[in-house]
Amino acid sequence: MTDAGEITVLLDAARGGDRTALDRVLASLYQELHSMARRQLAGQQQGHTLDATALVHEAYLKLIGRTAGAAQFDDRAHFFAYAASAMRSVVVDYARQRLAQKRGGDLHRVTELPEELEGGLRLNEDMLGLDAALTRLTSVDPRLTQVVELRYFAGLSEMEIAALLQRSERSVRRDWQKARMFLLASLQEPPSP
Repeated sequence: MTDAGEITVLLDAARGGDRTALDRVLASLYQELHSMARRQLAGQQQGHTLDATALVHEAYLKLIGRTAGAAQFDDRAHFFAYAASAMRSVVVDYARQRLAQKRGGDLHRVTELPEELEGGLRLNEDMLGLDAALTRLTSVDPRLTQVVELRYFAGLSEMEIAALLQRSERSVRRDWQKARMFLLASLQEPPSP
């Protein structure tokens, strides 16, 4: 049951406090979330304890926490935006924890931001730098952050993002280019004390 209309009806019920409806939404979209997580973590070195299943489960717990905090999932696109944000949070927390254990968490300056994440996200200093830059971008333009989250953290293409957000692919591409320029400039700035 992944029909967009049925998902929207269940999301409406979940917004009204129906926990069973939210569980049904998550169950019906689990495969899509798992595929997103698998793409995101592709190419990670052996020894990582964060795999696609763990990422989906951790994101699920964050989604449930947001729902308890009165989060509103208006439609399928909104749900996936929350899911991408939750996955970002999990990946950043994981990278932060790994760095704290490995080297004391020192950050270095990132000088590139790839167009595509074919090898998956790197769970290292780059992730923490990207997260800080995304936080700054959110204060400037939350819509651009949403495009980046859907592209990087959900692994969606511009065409998929356009369909999900009901916008033109050209508009999404422009948003991606603006966000990428902002993030590159932000990542090249020296860290603030």
